[in-house]
Amino acid sequence: MDRRELLKMIVAATGAAMVGLPALVQGQAPAGDTKVSFSDADVGTLDEIAETILPRTRTPGAKDAGAGLFMATFVSDCYTARQQATFRAGLTDIDRRAGGRFVSLTPEARTELLRMLDAEAKARSADVTETGTPEEGEAMPHYFTMLKQLAIFGFFTSKVGATGVLQYVAVPGRYDGDLAYVPGTPAWGTS
Repeated sequence: MDRRELLKMIVAATGAAMVGLPALVQGQAPAGDTKVSFSDADVGTLDEIAETILPRTRTPGAKDAGAGLFMATFVSDCYTARQQATFRAGLTDIDRRAGGRFVSLTPEARTELLRMLDAEAKARSADVTETGTPEEGEAMPHYFTMLKQLAIFGFFTSKVGATGVLQYVAVPGRYDGDLAYVPGTPAWGTS
């Protein structure tokens, strides 16, 4: 899977353009002092959220790919101060809705909470036009949209996601300019 396909998949899954992408593409952090630091507990919470979104089954899950650390780094390096504030407020809101800490919930309760947040984010996505270079008047994406985008992006761009989940299928295959032809053999796609 190439990056364009991955970004299309993220847009289809979240209903919004990838937040923070302009800074990633330009290879420079947004203007201003926007660095935030995440504690080990924050990274652990991000790992658990990502694992709930992309759990381990027969294939590795988001925690196996280190998605929490990726998410923290991406937010610190590519999000504007306004986006970082929204992201941080979202983590606080998730813990509040969990009745304490998200990581203390059962797997079923985690899934239910994230499904509820996903429905809220989808309902709000029609009003959002921000793609990472906001003007103060533009609506911010729901924080769960940001979390989901980063979980998917971090997982599928990791070595674990790219080698343990995705499969390389050579299409159309190798070039053979001297392929044997038997007269009367129908062409591809004909019956």
